[in-house]
Amino acid sequence: MPRPRTDELVAVARTLRDETKVRSFGPNVAYVYAPLVYAWDVHEAYLRRYGGRQGVALLVGMNPGPFGMAQTGVPFGEVAAVRHYLGLSGTIGRPAREHPKRPVLGFECPRSEVSGRRLWGLAAACFPDPDDLFDRYFVANYCPLLFLDEGGRNLTPDKLPKAAAEPCFEACDEAIRRTVDLLAPRAVVGVGAFATRRLRRILADRPVPIHTVLHPSPASPRANRGWAAAARAELARCGLCGRAGETAAC
Repeated sequence: MPRPRTDELVAVARTLRDETKVRSFGPNVAYVYAPLVYAWDVHEAYLRRYGGRQGVALLVGMNPGPFGMAQTGVPFGEVAAVRHYLGLSGTIGRPAREHPKRPVLGFECPRSEVSGRRLWGLAAACFPDPDDLFDRYFVANYCPLLFLDEGGRNLTPDKLPKAAAEPCFEACDEAIRRTVDLLAPRAVVGVGAFATRRLRRILADRPVPIHTVLHPSPASPRANRGWAAAARAELARCGLCGRAGETAAC
């Protein structure tokens, strides 16, 4: 599939990086990791290799996980999936301030991000060649920042104080609008409730269908009972995948 919008997609990410990298989010947020800054090389490589294809279904997650995008710069970026399935590599730096329990080790990180393992594992099962996947789908995150409290616990964006988060969210909203305008997706899919709520608000004036799928987080009992089957069924109901249980590609 032609990719006429790759440079523009990189420009959207660069603007989002620059508009969110210096923010304060209140006293409960002790550490903020910005992988679009310290892992920009790999993130840009992801966009240039797989982004810019128009008419895809755009899947939008919430924000980086500590063992996923925070390590690799790729949405849901579980290390093994990024290295072996997506075939990406590059320079990974370090956050300006780093919690000792949550170091950024890049491709040397020994921990597996469960959400990313589940999402990219389903992708690989349906599309052994990732180019076939990205002819139909593109995976992004709403917010590019990871938030940690003083003890190193992950704080999701919905737990941030509204007044502190809103300037950041405004930049994230605009990045999603620009991405949708560039890719003209056949549908936009929120991965989880938070992303879906934001998408419905952001894209209320855009004539694009908005759907939702279960988030693959291990914090979700439903996801732990079989996320891949649940996600396939939800995508099938949206007309974006084959019937649940089929072994054919989505």
